[in-house]
Amino acid sequence: MPPTLRAVERVFCHFWEVPETTSRLIDNPIDDPSAAAPGAADLAGLDELVTRCTACPRLVEWREEVARVKRAAFRDQEYWGRPVPGFGPPDAAIAIVGLAPAAHGGNRTGRIFTGDRSGDVLFQALYDVGLASQPEAWHIDDGLTLHSTRITAPVHCAPPANKPTPAERDTCRPWLVRELDLLRPTLRAVVVLGAFGWQALLPVLADAAWQVPKPRPKFGHDAHAELPATDGGAPLHLLGSYHVSQQNTFTGRLTPAMLRAVLERAKGLAELR
Repeated sequence: MPPTLRAVERVFCHFWEVPETTSRLIDNPIDDPSAAAPGAADLAGLDELVTRCTACPRLVEWREEVARVKRAAFRDQEYWGRPVPGFGPPDAAIAIVGLAPAAHGGNRTGRIFTGDRSGDVLFQALYDVGLASQPEAWHIDDGLTLHSTRITAPVHCAPPANKPTPAERDTCRPWLVRELDLLRPTLRAVVVLGAFGWQALLPVLADAAWQVPKPRPKFGHDAHAELPATDGGAPLHLLGSYHVSQQNTFTGRLTPAMLRAVLERAKGLAELR
């Protein structure tokens, strides 16, 4: 084959080649959440599967590059660099749904909302209303426990610029679907932090054990909707809160008192004392 044709062939094959997902940190990867998630028998098993996910090449590359380069303040620490599972007891009555792990927070510590400014605000509020054992979260072995509460996210990997794509959100969805399935016996209220989480969660709820009203509830701080159950069980209370991002907390758009009020309302609706 002439050199020119060989060059064209290489370009053509490269153009049509499907990129492979590779990971330096995961030895037994899972590349299809839709196939793996339904097989999780309990939340501990689901969390273990989540940590092995390599379904989104862009997110794998980003989270591991961040873990390799590190932020200067954490250069002596070993980053987690993998998907970050949910956190909290398997019999939670309240779920808190965020966006995705922070690059130097959950992606560093291995626990969602741990080790970043957003988590500082969230865990202080959870402690203030009696849903957390301590007001701060530093690392995965700091002794923190949650009371009747589980924190999760629609995307389990830290995304560039804190912005997962719609395709990445949808690829990650089976993990959240199975998580809610496993929480179903005790779950009574969900607090969603931010519009992204709200938009990502509604399709999951519509395919689960609850009926989403039409038109769909709109996101807003202190928004509330009661979703009837389709399986004869208890309804689910859906509540909205502005996200605990620095953009919101530093500007006063979300204050600690505002966040505590939403969490207290969730406690009441979930019939927790």
